[in-house]
Amino acid sequence: MKSKVVAILETRTGEHLGELIARRGGVPMLAPALEEIPEVDATTVTSLLESWRSQPFKLAIFQTGVGTRALFQAADSLGATDELLRSLAATTVAVRGPKPTGELNARRVRIDLKAASPFTTDTVLEAIAGIALDRAPVMVQRYGATNQRLRDALEARGAMVREIATYRWGLPADLGPLHRLLDALTEARVDAVVFTSAVQVQNLYAVAAMQGRSETLAGLLHGLLIASIGPVCTRELLAHGIKPTLEANPPKLGPLVTALDAALSAP
Repeated sequence: MKSKVVAILETRTGEHLGELIARRGGVPMLAPALEEIPEVDATTVTSLLESWRSQPFKLAIFQTGVGTRALFQAADSLGATDELLRSLAATTVAVRGPKPTGELNARRVRIDLKAASPFTTDTVLEAIAGIALDRAPVMVQRYGATNQRLRDALEARGAMVREIATYRWGLPADLGPLHRLLDALTEARVDAVVFTSAVQVQNLYAVAAMQGRSETLAGLLHGLLIASIGPVCTRELLAHGIKPTLEANPPKLGPLVTALDAALSAP
């Protein structure tokens, strides 16, 4: 990567991503753009299990690993894990990608349906297309915000959707790294920016708006190498007038870093 400065907005695996870039000769600039704030509690789990008893869910959709883990941890704290597992055993279980799959496998939960790569809302809907949902209760493990496209599609098929919010996305408590990134962009000291979620795009714009820079942000990013983890992230970038230079295929860190390395090392 020839000493190119690569801005990283990822939080949870940001340091690991930075190490991968540094090994290839790049200079990582860590600017975490979101914070996952736990939101599941005893009341939520108790209410969920009560609903499951009175009107069992026909389908349960798990979208993220961290959210799936948080739900089980909350059930553990209540001593309700066995009931949750029994309820899932009588329900069709669908997963969005490898991370919730790993969490469910760890709990020995049978998985009936898996979304295909690149693990988008569209591939989730394709995976569950054969399930009759008219007037069927459906549980959706929500990620940091409502997946409105998924909810709308389920309800259009007649499903009664119950979302379980296990965490929400917020701005990081420390905005200093994002402020420094915006300064570096203004001073043309960044060669590439890596986006690994759509929310990072939204939050970067939110912080830029705090400084009165949101209207110029797309212009600052124009001409830089913009790397997107996958189609959902790409759609958000395009919605803000930013065309990604590359998109990882499949949408994982390894292919993302490989494509980034090739693009930054090209003559």
